[in-house]
Amino acid sequence: MLANHLQNGVETAKLIWSRLPNTEDGSDAELDEDGVLRNDGFEGVESLDYEVIENYAYRQEQARRGKLYVWYYVGVKWFFALLIGIGTGFAAVLINISVENFAGWKYSWTFTIIQKSYVAGFIVYASINLALVFSSVYIVTQFAPAAAGSGIPEIKGYLNGIDTRGILLFRTLIGKIFGSIGSVGGGLALGKEGPLVHTGACIASLLGQGGSTKYHLSTRWLQVFKSDRDRRDLVTCGCAAGVAAAFRAPVGGVLFALEEVTSWWRSQLMWRVFFTSAVVAVVVRTAMGWCKSKKCGHFGSGGFIIWDLSDGQEDYSFAELLPMAIIGVIGGLLGALFNQLTLYITHWRRNYLHKKGNRVKIIEACLISVITSVISFGLPLFRKCSACPDSDGSIECPRAPGMYGNYVNFFCTKKNEYNDLATIFFNTQDDAIRNLFSAKTIHEYSAQSLLTFLVMFYALAVVTFGTAVPAGQFVPGIMIGSTYGRLVGMFVVRLYKKLNIEEGTYALLGAASFLGGSMRMTVSLCVIMVEITNNLKLLPLIMLVLLISKAVGDAFNEGLYEEQARLRGIPLLESRPKNLMRKMTAKEACGNQKVCYLSRVVKVADVATILRTNNHNGFPVVDQSRSGETMVIGLILRSHLLVLVQSKADFQHSPLAVDMRSQSLPIRHSLSDFVKPVSSKGLSISDIHLSPDDLEMYIDLAPFVNPSPYVVPEDMSLTKVYNLFRQLGLRHIFVVPRASRVIGMITRKDLLFEDNDDSGPVELQSTSVRGRQGGGNRVTTRNPDVGHPLLNGLLA
Repeated sequence: MLANHLQNGVETAKLIWSRLPNTEDGSDAELDEDGVLRNDGFEGVESLDYEVIENYAYRQEQARRGKLYVWYYVGVKWFFALLIGIGTGFAAVLINISVENFAGWKYSWTFTIIQKSYVAGFIVYASINLALVFSSVYIVTQFAPAAAGSGIPEIKGYLNGIDTRGILLFRTLIGKIFGSIGSVGGGLALGKEGPLVHTGACIASLLGQGGSTKYHLSTRWLQVFKSDRDRRDLVTCGCAAGVAAAFRAPVGGVLFALEEVTSWWRSQLMWRVFFTSAVVAVVVRTAMGWCKSKKCGHFGSGGFIIWDLSDGQEDYSFAELLPMAIIGVIGGLLGALFNQLTLYITHWRRNYLHKKGNRVKIIEACLISVITSVISFGLPLFRKCSACPDSDGSIECPRAPGMYGNYVNFFCTKKNEYNDLATIFFNTQDDAIRNLFSAKTIHEYSAQSLLTFLVMFYALAVVTFGTAVPAGQFVPGIMIGSTYGRLVGMFVVRLYKKLNIEEGTYALLGAASFLGGSMRMTVSLCVIMVEITNNLKLLPLIMLVLLISKAVGDAFNEGLYEEQARLRGIPLLESRPKNLMRKMTAKEACGNQKVCYLSRVVKVADVATILRTNNHNGFPVVDQSRSGETMVIGLILRSHLLVLVQSKADFQHSPLAVDMRSQSLPIRHSLSDFVKPVSSKGLSISDIHLSPDDLEMYIDLAPFVNPSPYVVPEDMSLTKVYNLFRQLGLRHIFVVPRASRVIGMITRKDLLFEDNDDSGPVELQSTSVRGRQGGGNRVTTRNPDVGHPLLNGLLA
């Protein structure tokens, strides 16, 4: 009988295994019809064009625009900032209400059933977790592969100038929202804050391109910002909105975008980001006020992270600074270890485990879900219950059956007892952190329970990070840090024997130290922790532990997001160049590579051949001067060439150049024609059909080249080139021989003039160099001492 049941179980398992979806064997990446990678192993990234392409079409379009369009353009930017805030706020509300309700039903049913049978209670508990996690991993693997992980490394790469395919599509947004509900509601050791940042970025990008054309959810009147430069600003607003929605920390969201994810920042952008975060705060607060009337099911005081510590420790003594500094050291060590372990495990997953297909990804996530359920349900069974503390009625101990929160009665023989380990495990992460941060709860947790939870949750967080589900590390980091922080707080209470020391304060410092040691954030993280705890008195202590933990962590490795970005093949340009670059010049960096030139009037067959035989994305365009000398007239992008070849509107029979000075030069293309779709494959030369007659035609590239690309001399140090490249957000830069003569020199004073349309053209007071009739150069300068002394320096 037993053998028959065992054989039936094996056959059933084989049937389920065969029906699970899988990719082709040995295929690491499979592209769909949109060119989106059908797994989370991204291959091939492309740089973004943040530079303004000042070609003929751009200049003609700018000339037609008046002040009314400028005001309209600015107004639409602010309107989009409003929409991004509203959309991200509603997405956060949906995720939080769903997670809280799924968790509430899970814990209510579990606690109701364990009154009769703990075995049946575990089966229900594990089954609900497994179902939620399975839904999350199935959505990600089959519908939105780019939704796996936190998404912050990819968004950081996007704002650094790298477009990873598929990260900002509509399907990724849906996968992030519903995948986060399943993974967080399923009790995995991960959070929803990182995915919310990615969610805000997706909402911003979709608004910028007018919606999704693939799913017929687009409107033309929203299609205003199509350039990569404008999309970058919108995505920055979305990142800040995601943090503001996750933590109810609008100022922290602005600083997070400034410190952690963006590489270029402008003062005008600061206002819009701040406005977006403020809108998110209003939306979230309105939703929480509506839910207070019990219209949101189990959603109550939990969900959105805010832990009021205003009734906590009022003051601290000088003697407490030493254990607080120790907390910072512990956070730096554990954070660096966490980064290294996740790096090793993620590398193994991507190179070995996940190459076996989506089937293995689904099995892996479900197996981790079962292990998490066994640990969270089984470990509290081995802990002895504690007697409820004496209370004046403000503390409900234990909680009523079917309820969860503080002082959970789990596997206790007496009614007035609680299980301190179950109080941490049998809660949503938000409520568990609120319990660990709680004041006036000395001796609520035993050191054995806290240490047990720290070891097991740390291990689960390391193993869970990298699975094919949306996963953030903010809240798990807070859970880990608050656990060892409370342990140190217990030691300090026993050592100093002072009644005004709160263990919850040390839990807060531990949370800040682990996040600082892992993510290496300082200013933004400090403000976020202050905003979510509502206690400004703890600001100096948070700053202390953050500085120490970051310094300790930096001694071992880089931050979590930088390590993950490097593992995913995202080539980030860091804020500082490498020391090796100080000894190299721009010419040495070019090496022996051959530059692929295009003539101004080029044959279509030559263009097609060049596009097929190399992967360059920028081509210098040369022309013959009247003296017969070859000179570079500008740069043309690969995407522009593909548009020209596909449209065939500019093909001509003769190899003669058009007259660029002619006022009747037709403009057959608008700027929007040259925009590449966001986070997608874009146009390829293999998609374009050219007949033999088309290949014999010619194209004059002069109206479409960027005539003013950035140029550096060949002997410029690579450090200066690096800083120029990163600070300006460039994609290409020309390296040329040192110039033979100077035609002028611009000072700061030349750039300080009033923009007055009624006064006609403005004469710049610049230094000029004019040629002499008899050969050589005659230098004519204006008096450099005219004006304020500070205005006479040269621009770098």
